[in-house]
Amino acid sequence: MASAAEGDVGTVAELARVLRWGFEELSLNKLATSLGASEQALRLIISIFMGYPMAVFFRRYLYFKDSYLIHLFHTFTGLSIAYFNFGAQLYHSLLCIVLQFLILRLMGRTVTAVLTTFCFQMAYLLAGYYYTATGNYDIKWTMPHCVLTLKLIGLAVDYFDGGKDQNSLSSEQQKYAIRGVPSLLEVAGFSYFYGAFLVGPQFSMNHYTKLVQGQLTDIPGKIPNSTIPALKRLSLGLVYLVGYTLLSPHITEDYLLTEDYENRDFWFRCLYMLLWGKFVLYKYVTCWLVTEGVCILTGLGFNGFDEHRKPRWDACANMKVWLFETTPRFTGTIASFNINTNAWVARYFFKRLKFLGNKELSQGLSLLFLALWHGLHSGYLVCFQMEFLIVIVERKAARLIQESPALSTLASITVLQPFYYLVQQTIHWLFMGYSMTAFCLFTWDKWFKVYKSIYFLGHVFFLSLLFILPYVHKVMVPRKEKLKKVK
Repeated sequence: MASAAEGDVGTVAELARVLRWGFEELSLNKLATSLGASEQALRLIISIFMGYPMAVFFRRYLYFKDSYLIHLFHTFTGLSIAYFNFGAQLYHSLLCIVLQFLILRLMGRTVTAVLTTFCFQMAYLLAGYYYTATGNYDIKWTMPHCVLTLKLIGLAVDYFDGGKDQNSLSSEQQKYAIRGVPSLLEVAGFSYFYGAFLVGPQFSMNHYTKLVQGQLTDIPGKIPNSTIPALKRLSLGLVYLVGYTLLSPHITEDYLLTEDYENRDFWFRCLYMLLWGKFVLYKYVTCWLVTEGVCILTGLGFNGFDEHRKPRWDACANMKVWLFETTPRFTGTIASFNINTNAWVARYFFKRLKFLGNKELSQGLSLLFLALWHGLHSGYLVCFQMEFLIVIVERKAARLIQESPALSTLASITVLQPFYYLVQQTIHWLFMGYSMTAFCLFTWDKWFKVYKSIYFLGHVFFLSLLFILPYVHKVMVPRKEKLKKVK
């Protein structure tokens, strides 16, 4: 009788567990539907915001504690976030982290270790893209894995630099070079840090080590006074989240593919693309501002003091919001958007191609790397190809205006400055939307259809300027010999 009763109790307990799991799943799915979002997107947002109570726990109970406890906490919380979002697929990140640790230990501080790391980590990521690819934007395990891939490649390069003579390194390389030998637990804590595991930002192992050692604080020997700066970034992130939530049902990339859009007047198609291109970036801005707040709260965002001895909390800033909202230039948007990833590419890729002796070639290869890092869809290649083209043309145009006496005089007329700004912003966001169309629609049949509907305006406009501007420069800019004679 007792064994039967125990069996009944066990059956009931198991049934209750299954029902509770089903209820939680149903509730989460229902909530996501009511918000007009996917369940995966809701899980992502919840995970990002969960960084705040985790950061509070870290500040309250673990700051200045033994390093292994902090590494364990970061590893456990990061794995929990991975499981909550991707279930058993967390093994992808775990496998790559363990293998990366073995590469560092077995191959040491060698070029072979760096090349092996780069090839293996990128190949694993690209294979993930290949086997999970769909025609839509899906939140899956490859999303945090692309962040992890850069982390582990950077780790290998910094470890390699740590074995070189310090005098042979640049000041930047000296700052990031790893002199010690990281343990598996340290690599895991660095990789799974809850404030950056899902969407970034990028940071170095040395910076992470300073956090663990309690060095990233504006008050030596005490917990950093970073609550207010963290809440400011969180609040700004919430503003963008509300804006995106309100606008997302009305401004979508799906509309770009409809017959209604295609049948609209040309000016309307361009205006819609301009507005959509500005708005679509808000989802990235939201995530980065919220995670930056988490990093600031832990102390990871501490970046020393300014000239007035005020603490700076921008070490993990992925956005310069004011610059992003006000710059009329593409280079300004690039400088304000996804800052830490761009800095990573500059530090570990672009500058390492210095031996090529060609800055534009190095930049082109860096953008190609970024395109592949984002995924295998043709839209990524087209987007970064457009960025490369636009930046080159923008630099040529700026040089022409600066060196031409007539154009520089015209550009300096104060009363015309608002008009110039309006024209620049219109061009800026129209073609930012043009570039983002390929980025967000992924496959060639989709972005090609939209580009065709506006007559490939972006390519025609910037390719024409690329060939025309050199001739205009010859006409508008006096030769140096003539300028010398005038003097």
